[in-house]
Amino acid sequence: MKKLFLLGLAIILFVACQNQPQRYFEASPEIETLKAGIEAYEAQNWDAWKANFADSAKIFHNTNKGSSPDQLMAGMKQMLSNFSAYKFSDEGEVYEMIIDKNKETWVNYWGTWMGETNKTEKGISVPVHLTVQFVDGKITQEYAYYDTSSINQALTEIAAAAEEEEETEDAE
Repeated sequence: MKKLFLLGLAIILFVACQNQPQRYFEASPEIETLKAGIEAYEAQNWDAWKANFADSAKIFHNTNKGSSPDQLMAGMKQMLSNFSAYKFSDEGEVYEMIIDKNKETWVNYWGTWMGETNKTEKGISVPVHLTVQFVDGKITQEYAYYDTSSINQALTEIAAAAEEEEETEDAE
């Protein structure tokens, strides 16, 4: 009787576990959209990058204050003008999509942004985490977390090099 009871309990647990919807994905259209957005960013194809966002999207990069895609794009263009090359490394990057307990769809990305400054030719490597919410195939929220100190230091060095260059030209 005890064996029959344990067998019945095992069957119930097995069936109950089989009825859970899948919540974690390593491949999905949303992941492909995020990959395409990263490729567009790397190519400075801003129209393609922006096309991934809903009209009401809010983007939060190291802040609690949301920006629109247009506002973020302007800031990225300004910052990237100081780099002769930049990209996200394919090595070690991870994408995953989850459907959370509220049935919201989120894609997480972990990777490394690498760039080389145009004046000082300094190489920079910055670990990045993105978590992006999708609704109807469009990004509605994006959160990005990365340490800006190496970028800020490089920009300071670029400004100092430009100032030194200007002083040299004035002395001649």
